[in-house]
Amino acid sequence: MTDGHPEDLDLWFHEPTKPVNLMNPIVLAYIGDAVYEVFVRQYLISLPNHKPHHLHKQATQFVSAKAQFLILEKWRPHLTEEEADIVRRGRNAKSGTVPKNADPAHYKQATALECLVGYLYYGKQVGRLRELMAIAIGDAIEAEDHGKTKENQDARA
Repeated sequence: MTDGHPEDLDLWFHEPTKPVNLMNPIVLAYIGDAVYEVFVRQYLISLPNHKPHHLHKQATQFVSAKAQFLILEKWRPHLTEEEADIVRRGRNAKSGTVPKNADPAHYKQATALECLVGYLYYGKQVGRLRELMAIAIGDAIEAEDHGKTKENQDARA
């Protein structure tokens, strides 16, 4: 039972069999994909419009290979040396097939982002994950606000 603080939530039901620094980057990306999706969904549900189609449309701003590539580019200046190394490992890992609708370079970078998220998750660095997600989400909020400003300017013209 928690005392009401979200940081006290224990979401690690099963520990990995290896230390996080020895885990295969593709395995880290596998869990990182799921964790990243949860962060994105939590953010979207915190917004006012909960229509399923709208949620799905908004999610694609974050979860497509191209979107993840762009988010990783925004994260790069903020990464520690250790995190940058994990990103390199994730990018260079052999993942098998690339989805037919994804650019192979974007897909590798998306895998790198997911690898970092998995690494931070299993390293129990949830605070750091929140910092990085705030960077990604902050840019989305700015873009949304800019779009609303432009719509308002167009309406006045």
